[in-house]
Amino acid sequence: MGVFTYEDEVTCSIPPAKMLSSLWKSYKEREALEQSRRFTLEKGSKFKSMTHRVDAIDKENFTISYIVIDGDVLTSGIESISHELKVVASGDGGCIYKKTSKYHTKDDAQVCEEQIQGGKEEGLALFKAIEAYVSSHPDEY
Repeated sequence: MGVFTYEDEVTCSIPPAKMLSSLWKSYKEREALEQSRRFTLEKGSKFKSMTHRVDAIDKENFTISYIVIDGDVLTSGIESISHELKVVASGDGGCIYKKTSKYHTKDDAQVCEEQIQGGKEEGLALFKAIEAYVSSHPDEY
């Protein structure tokens, strides 16, 4: 099995505590730790569905770890994709959303740039949707 890692960062105008609160609320409402959940992605997404499991939510270090274990996002040769999300303060009162993704492949399969780009685009779209929601509902967080 091979492991291919990529990292990505996105800046955001939302303060870290609010962004973290929205991420935690999202995960808490959807699933308990160590339990898998399958969900359908939005229209226009490159993928239709996936199943993931949240492995850790660390409020002190501002991280969430989860792994995608099933769905069409796992294209030929990819066994799973693990993600670690971290939110850190930026100098302007907002935050920086850092994501490390590890593609675990079957045997000697390779991960192509198109697969990584698709994952980056899906992650960015989700993050921007959360940012827009928090911006338009500031009293909820």
